[in-house]
Amino acid sequence: MVCNGKGVFMKAVQHDMTSGNPMRIILNFTLPIFIGNVFQQFYNMADAVIVGKFVGTKALAAVGSTGTIMFLIYGFVVGMTAGFTVLTAQKFGAGDMPAMRRTVAGASILSLVIGLILTAAFMILMKPWLALMNTPSDIFADAYAYIMIISGGILAQMLYNLLASILRALGNSKVPLYFLILSALLNIVLDLVLIIVFHMGAAGAAIATVISQGVSGLLCLVYIVKKVPMLKMSREDWHPSGTLIKTQIGIGIPMALQYSITAIGTMMVQSSLNILGSTLVAAFTAASKIEQVVTQAYVAMGTTMATYGAQNMGAGNVPRIRQGFRASTIIGIIYAFIAAALVMTVGKYMSYLFVSEDVELIMDSVDIYLKCVGTFFIPLAIVNIYRNGIQGLGYGILPMMAGVAELVGRGVVAVIAAGQKSYLGVCLASPAAWVLAAALLIGMYYYIVKIDLKKIFPGKKTGNDI
Repeated sequence: MVCNGKGVFMKAVQHDMTSGNPMRIILNFTLPIFIGNVFQQFYNMADAVIVGKFVGTKALAAVGSTGTIMFLIYGFVVGMTAGFTVLTAQKFGAGDMPAMRRTVAGASILSLVIGLILTAAFMILMKPWLALMNTPSDIFADAYAYIMIISGGILAQMLYNLLASILRALGNSKVPLYFLILSALLNIVLDLVLIIVFHMGAAGAAIATVISQGVSGLLCLVYIVKKVPMLKMSREDWHPSGTLIKTQIGIGIPMALQYSITAIGTMMVQSSLNILGSTLVAAFTAASKIEQVVTQAYVAMGTTMATYGAQNMGAGNVPRIRQGFRASTIIGIIYAFIAAALVMTVGKYMSYLFVSEDVELIMDSVDIYLKCVGTFFIPLAIVNIYRNGIQGLGYGILPMMAGVAELVGRGVVAVIAAGQKSYLGVCLASPAAWVLAAALLIGMYYYIVKIDLKKIFPGKKTGNDI
C-alpha cells in the first residue's frame, strides 16, 4: 500500500510538505530545526563561555578572532550539503524513490571528495590567513591552535550536515534535533573536562567541538541505516549519472559559495575589529554569540523554505510555493519584533556568561552591537527565507548574487570603520549587508514566480491565485 508514491512508512516517519496548511507545516517543521540550530550554536557558545570564564579574556578573544573563519567552514559545509540535497527533496516531492536514492548517493560522493579537499586547503593556508586578518599577536598562538583543530575536523561537520540535510529533505526535522542535543551536551562536558581538568585551553575547546560533531553525524548514520529503509542503497544507486552529479554541483556549489561570499565580508569586518584591540574583540565575540542564538530562528526558517520549496517544486504546485513564502514572511516579521525587543533591552546582561573580568566595559560594547543588529532583524528574516527558498526551487546562481550584495555592504562599511577606527561602524556592517541583500532577493522572487515559473509550468497559475 502506497501513498502518493512515497509509501506508508515514509509518509508516517517523514513529512510530505505538498499538502496541508502551509503556515502550520512551516511552523511545525521550523521549530525542531530552530532548537537544533540553537544547540549547534552551543558548540561555539560553550567554547566561548568556558574559555572566557576559566582561561581568560584573551583566550576568549582568541576563540572569537577565528569566528569568521569558522563561519566560512561551517557555512560552506552547510550550504553545500543543503544544495546537494535539493534534488533529494524534489524527487521525494515527485514520488520518485529510485531517483531520490541516487541523489543521496551523489551527494555522499561529492561531500566526501570536497570535504577532503577543504580539510587540506584550510590547514595549509591557516597561518598566513590569520596574519592577513590582523590577528593580535597576544592571542595569535591560541587562535591558530583552535582553528587548526576545527579545520582538521571538517569531515565530522560534513557527515552530520549531509545526513541531517537528507533527513530534512524528506521532511524529517526532529531526528537531527535529538542527536544534536545529545552532542551539544557532550560538547559541554568535554569542554569542562579538557579545559578545567586537563588545562588544554582553547585547543581543548576545539577538540571537544570536533568530537561532538562526529558523534552527532554517527548517530544520524545509525538511525538512517536502522530506521529509514527507503534510504537503503543498492549497488546500482551508487552509480549516479554524470547529469545528476552536474546538477547537484550546479546547485550545491553556488549555495556553498553564497555562504563563502558572506564569510569573506565578515572577515573584512573581523579585520577592522582586530585593530581595535583584544578587549573589543572579546566584546564583539560575546555580542555576536548572543545574536547568533536569537537569529537561529531565521536560519531555521530558511532551511524549512528550502525543503518546502523543493518538495512543492517537484510536485509542480506553484500556488502553494507562493503561499509558503507569504506564510514564512509573516512569521519572520512577527519574530523580528519579539527578538529585537529582547536583545535590545536585556541582551547585554548575557555578557556575564562569557567573562568574569572587565564585565562593565565589555557590557557597554555588547549593548551597542545588539542595538545595531536588532534594529535590522526584518531584513535579516527576508534574506534567510527568500535566499533559501529560492535555492530550494532549484536556482543556484541568482541567490549567490545576494551574497555579492552582502559582501559589498559589509566590505564598504568595514573599510570605512577601519579608517575611522570606529567600533560602531563595525557593528553596522552586517545590517548594511542585510538591507542590500534583502532588496535584491525580493526582486528575484517576484521575477521567478511571475515570469520564470510560467515557462517551467505552462498553464499553471502563478499570479494572484491564492
